Parts: sequence; structure tokens; C-alpha cells
Amino acid sequence: MNEQIISIEDIKKTYVMGSEKVHALDGVTLSIHRNEYIALMGPSGSGKSTLMNLLGLLDTPTSGTYMLKDQLVSEMTDSELASVRNKQIGFVFQTFNLLPRLSSLENVALPLVYSGLGKKKRLEKAEHVLTQVGLGDRVDHKPNELSGGQRQRVAIARALVNDPALILADEPTGNLDTKTSIEIMSIFEEIHNNGNTVILVTHEPEIAEHAHRIVRLRDGLLESDIRNENVISAHDPEHFYNKN
Repeated sequence: MNEQIISIEDIKKTYVMGSEKVHALDGVTLSIHRNEYIALMGPSGSGKSTLMNLLGLLDTPTSGTYMLKDQLVSEMTDSELASVRNKQIGFVFQTFNLLPRLSSLENVALPLVYSGLGKKKRLEKAEHVLTQVGLGDRVDHKPNELSGGQRQRVAIARALVNDPALILADEPTGNLDTKTSIEIMSIFEEIHNNGNTVILVTHEPEIAEHAHRIVRLRDGLLESDIRNENVISAHDPEHFYNKN
């Protein structure tokens, strides 16, 4: 088995809402190895987005341990957490989270500001990644000049620009039609084939079936963790349409 890059043990996350305590995660234990492709599923309120935020170092658990590679996350300083988020983790969100006044190229180059690269090199690298996701001819376009699928491609390019080991995608096809969803899933397939670890949050079974492992949460607990024996390829969209 490949190197273990994530190990969480008995992770709990409790939110206090007035006089009530909400247990978003109630003791989740999970290991993830390099170059796995995992779909994180569960109904609304199951804890999957909370788990994604914890894995992405956007939030901290109430209790439990999180080892990222060989580092205990709870012992990292704020600046170390920020550095790991920027250099080792690429985020893709349902709502794209692009800056409206910046071009595609400028949006993608943004994470490189802290990399030590000069502006020319940053823009060259951003253009290269945009070309990889099929948007080499859209580098000067702003988000409002792009379709939803193109905006998500820009967001994926931005996630990839720092060569992260881990890609976290939260409902990346949630705002897209079926045809565009297939195109986006084919990009994630390529990302995985190139050696990245991909963790995808989705509530759509047909999207989850592109992953090689499907982890289901319910009521803050791990309900199941199974190997997907019938992985769908986005390059064979007939399967996709048959599911609808």
C-alpha cells in the first residue's frame, strides 16, 4: 500500500448553538493513503463537510488526533497551518470562490504569491495549468465572462498550481449540468492518474462512483467505508447517462 498521508483517530467536533450542543462529528477514525481517490458521502447534516474542513485545516477538532503525513496537526502553529494549506492542499468548492475583478490567469496565480516565485514565473505557471484544464484560450477572461463549467476549471487550475499532494473538492459538480459534470469529473480522473490524492464530497451517487473508495457518514459517525469495484470512467459517459 502507498504511503499513509492522513490518519485521524476518534475525531469529534462539537458546536455550541445557544444552550444546545451539536455533535457534527462523534468519533471518526479514518486512514488515507497517497494517490487514493475517495468520495465522502452522506445526507445533509451527516458531518461530511465538517470532516472536509478538518482535513483541509480550515477548522480544528474538539478532540481526537489528526496526523498529516508525519505531523501532528494540533501541534502546528498558525503560520505552519497556513503554509501547509497553501503548499500541500488544493481546494475546489461548489461556488468556485473566484475573485470577480481578476482574470482567470490572475485568479490561478494568486496562491503562488507566497511561493517566492517572481511575477513572470507565477503567470507562466498559472497559464500552463490553465492550458492543462483546457482553458489556454481563456486566460484573460474574468469569471463573469465564463460559463459555470469554465469557472470550475479555473478553480481546479488554482487548486493545482502549487503542485499539492492532496486535492479536496466539496460538491464540485453541484452547480453544473450533467454534460459539464462529466467534463469536470474527467479532469479529476486525470488529476488522480497524475499521482494526486483526491477527496471528493458529494451527495450524488453517480458522481461518487467515479471514486475508487466510498466513505459514508451518518449522524457524525462513519457508516461504511468500501472499495468501489465498479469505478465509472468519465471518459465513458454512457455509464453516467444510464444512471440518470
